Amino acid sequence: TSGGYENAERQMVAFHPDALAFTWEYPIDCLRIEPKALKFSEELSHRDYLGALMNLGIERELIGDIIIKDSDAYIFCISHIADYICDNLDTIRHTHIHCSVCEEDVPALKPELEDIRIIAASPRIDAVVASITKLSRSNSNELFSSKKIYVNGQCIENKSAHLKPDDILVIRGIGKFIYVGDESETRKGRTYLTLKRYI
Repeated sequence: TSGGYENAERQMVAFHPDALAFTWEYPIDCLRIEPKALKFSEELSHRDYLGALMNLGIERELIGDIIIKDSDAYIFCISHIADYICDNLDTIRHTHIHCSVCEEDVPALKPELEDIRIIAASPRIDAVVASITKLSRSNSNELFSSKKIYVNGQCIENKSAHLKPDDILVIRGIGKFIYVGDESETRKGRTYLTLKRYI
């Protein structure tokens, strides 16, 4: 699988009968979108970029991750629609933009992470979500029922599952985290857990 960059949330999967001896080039392009006039540009959200793409008649499954960096955005898409997007996407909301295909890797897309430590009853996913969101265990259950909890790209409804090191946890509306592991117990038998939070 690949999403065009390390730790991509949306990924393309390839099936090949000789996968161990075959190097597969994924047909994924990275597009850079930048405002034509920065001083007249709006602050655009992920929803704004995705909505503009959908308005071009593009199916969602042809678009990978959308990463916003300052006033620019980087969009991963299947290669055969890259030129179509560049030729037809000229405005997002009221902001006139320029769209181009990135010919080289973009250093800015390397994730910026910060270490965080939380105290939870255990690495059970509902305990971790409750600690991160500062909600009670019962209130955090609403996040599971409303399908806002993802681990390694899959929606999770099993609240008793345990996180494993390097699992990627996404809490929609809150943030994205990499679970590192547990460290030690508090005097009350709770556990210090370490995660890396995407900035």
